[in-house]
Amino acid sequence: MPRDEHGHLTAGRISPQRSVPKDIERPEYVGRAEPDEYGHGDTYTAEEVERIRVAGRIASQAIDAVGAAIRPGVTTDELDRIGHDFVVSHGAYPSTLGYRGYPKSLCSSLNEVICHGIPDDTVLQEGDLVNIDITAYKDGMHGDTNRTFVVGQASQEVQDLVTRTEEALRRGIKAVAPGRRVNVIGRAIEAYAKRFGYGVVRDYTGHGVGRTFHSGLIIPHYDAPHHDTVIEEGMVFTIEPMLTLGGIEADIWPDDWTVSTRDKSWTAQFEHTLVVTERGAELLTVS
Repeated sequence: MPRDEHGHLTAGRISPQRSVPKDIERPEYVGRAEPDEYGHGDTYTAEEVERIRVAGRIASQAIDAVGAAIRPGVTTDELDRIGHDFVVSHGAYPSTLGYRGYPKSLCSSLNEVICHGIPDDTVLQEGDLVNIDITAYKDGMHGDTNRTFVVGQASQEVQDLVTRTEEALRRGIKAVAPGRRVNVIGRAIEAYAKRFGYGVVRDYTGHGVGRTFHSGLIIPHYDAPHHDTVIEEGMVFTIEPMLTLGGIEADIWPDDWTVSTRDKSWTAQFEHTLVVTERGAELLTVS
């Protein structure tokens, strides 16, 4: 089982890449080393927003399906199979598959893994945390979302981390309004997280999404005055705070994807894709 003698995660065995029916549209980066993602803008027409909403709903429903299977004894590779099958059965492409060489259809980040964990033969254990991150691509648009699940029963400290990380996301969303700067989002998240002594990860942020998987727009989750892009009606982006029970320094595994806390403290994350409206924000990744 891929855990060391201290219970810390180690890399497991990765199964072969799953296939996608040929009639499903692929993002432009599939089969290429680098995506052609920038310069497409972050604002969208009402029709384009509806297409993002369709993709986002598929991603959210896929997480529903994966979440229903989360229990002790299940491997993260099995969760990847469930998520993959759901997305392709709805005529969408799992956006992570083949993105810059990523080998799987979702990210499964356990315990001390902050983000980008690769599904493998790791077996879920009672009390684990697992974040499931799924993006679906359909009709030329990506919808990106993630949630953290508790496996079985966990300590109160761990349960609180999960519920408070989701609340941090809600507070970030509530801060969105046309005319404000994007840094108000991170200010709201960090102010809330600091009440509980949580670390707020800085190296990984929210981002523009829609026509591209990741546009050049950065949405910080901490107080970052230098990120001063003005929020405009019609903009689409993600907010996805990552909070830890300890520090925010991170290590990247030899697979060049998996990011874990350096101090091995546990971490949780929640994410939605949203569109900016005249009164605030509307979520596009709901079931």
